[in-house]
Parts: sequence; structure tokens; C-alpha cells
Amino acid sequence: MMDTTVQAPAHSREHVKRKNGVEFSVYFAIIFVATLPLATLTWAMHAIKSRSFTDKGPMARAWSQARIITPMIFSAY
Repeated sequence: MMDTTVQAPAHSREHVKRKNGVEFSVYFAIIFVATLPLATLTWAMHAIKSRSFTDKGPMARAWSQARIITPMIFSAY
């Protein structure tokens, strides 16, 4: 008996994965740029308050926020 389950060809699945990767990168970049000003502000306030610049800098803060937010958007699909 023949298997009648529907499966996309391998090349089609790779194309979708690549497209989603580009889309993910675009969303990540937009969110990173959008969170950078607030991350800079909160980092500066914390640095002034604690008188220490040893914590994560604004780039690392914005990067981690974008790493948290972007997958949330894609899980909503």
C-alpha cells in the first residue's frame, strides 16, 4: 500500500526555513534598534545610582531584550 501522507519536498522545506530566518533577522534588528535607547537610559541610571560601570552595557541589554521579544512574536503565528 502506498503512503499517502502529505510531506513537502526537502527543497521546499529548506526554502521556508531560509525565508523565516531572514524574517526573524529583520524583526530582531528592528526590535534591537527600538530597545537600544531605553536600554541606554536604564543602564546609565543604574550606573549612576550604583557608581559602577561593571554591569552589562546598553548594547548587551538591548541584545538580550531583542532575544526575548523576537521569539515571542514568532511563537504567536
